[in-house]
Amino acid sequence: MKVTPLPLVFLLLAVSINPATAQNSVTKNSPTSKFYVADVKGFAEVNTGIKIEELTEKSVFDAEGTIIETKIDSTNAVVMSNGAGIYFAPDTRLAVKRFAQEPFSPNRTDLDSEPSVSQTRNVLSRGAVGICTGKLIAGSSMVYETVNTSLNILSQSVQKIAIQTNDEGTTVTLFEGAVTVRGDNMSGGEPLKPGQQALIRSRGLNQPPIITIRPIPTELRENLEDMVNGACQARRKVYFDTVERQNTVEGATSELVPVTVNPVNPTEVGPIVSPARP
Repeated sequence: MKVTPLPLVFLLLAVSINPATAQNSVTKNSPTSKFYVADVKGFAEVNTGIKIEELTEKSVFDAEGTIIETKIDSTNAVVMSNGAGIYFAPDTRLAVKRFAQEPFSPNRTDLDSEPSVSQTRNVLSRGAVGICTGKLIAGSSMVYETVNTSLNILSQSVQKIAIQTNDEGTTVTLFEGAVTVRGDNMSGGEPLKPGQQALIRSRGLNQPPIITIRPIPTELRENLEDMVNGACQARRKVYFDTVERQNTVEGATSELVPVTVNPVNPTEVGPIVSPARP
């Protein structure tokens, strides 16, 4: 059978509308989301997916896809490029499953608000973290997951939260902000108010967990406040700005860089004051 070659014009058209070719031709002008290491006591490391590196103060890493881990008797604090501070208690492991951030204007003046819309999904497999954010922009999402819990941190609000997880379950403590706690195999979620703590305990395979909400216990408050204050102090040490690249990298025309600010006096942060509601 004789095969008739396709006209050259048709071949060129087919190549021009190939979806993969079109996708690869899109210019990536948005910078990669990052995190800044604000404080390290003891030993902590990050798995970038390519290699494992020790965390050192003032170092910067691409955030998405990394695993941050503190060893026993060690702590650290990082600041994400959306302005969220995270304090890591000893023996803690957190995976940044997703952290996508839209480009934001350089030379911004409002450092108390998120610089642009962002999407965060972190998985805490063990240990405890304190979280301190500025005001989240409408459209942003921030989700923390543990083995039995999904915590949806609501936007348009400052957030001060502590999360602890171990083999017995997960504890979520809210000092400021608004969150919804949802367990595995649950269709809905339980809202948490400032001054409240949620205890999530597994009940068995394919069964929704037991969620108990109570006021923050007095004997636990100081330690939890210290974790959140550590996150708040970290985010006051640095903010991210956008600068133009001298040479484009993979099509990106700009990049995120940390800008350090004057060291904060820990006494200026003060205790977290929140109402204890039943």
